[in-house]
Amino acid sequence: MTNALDEFLDGDRVEDVAVYLSESTVGDLGALAEYGVDVDDGIVLVLPGDQGRSAFKRVSGMDAMDFAGRAMDTDGDIDRDLASGECPSKHADEPDDDHRVKLGFAFAEEQNEEVGGLYAEGAVVHAYAYCTCGTAYSDRWLIDE
Repeated sequence: MTNALDEFLDGDRVEDVAVYLSESTVGDLGALAEYGVDVDDGIVLVLPGDQGRSAFKRVSGMDAMDFAGRAMDTDGDIDRDLASGECPSKHADEPDDDHRVKLGFAFAEEQNEEVGGLYAEGAVVHAYAYCTCGTAYSDRWLIDE
């Protein structure tokens, strides 16, 4: 059985956005359980675009697109569940617990051959993460990958 996150990642919900909220960010995930998908140490909400951006701002205090613009300047690796990744600020000798995804935001963009590059190959997910260390970073991938 597929869930909203699977549908988003499969490209079936390109008008929606995905918001990852760690348990440390929200505190009690129980209140959101019926609205999201449980993932590692948190929950992912898949919501209509405006509603998702608004939810992100309420929880983080940051405008989602401003956050995305800031995170775009730093490439990192974000896992497909949006709940984990590899922070580009992490040094080899640091424990993983110092670098956990605290917040995540993602949207999908349909294939656009006119733009070229990756966008000509298929629909693309743009993902952004905010690490517990304060680093904001981004990743993107083809939906078919």
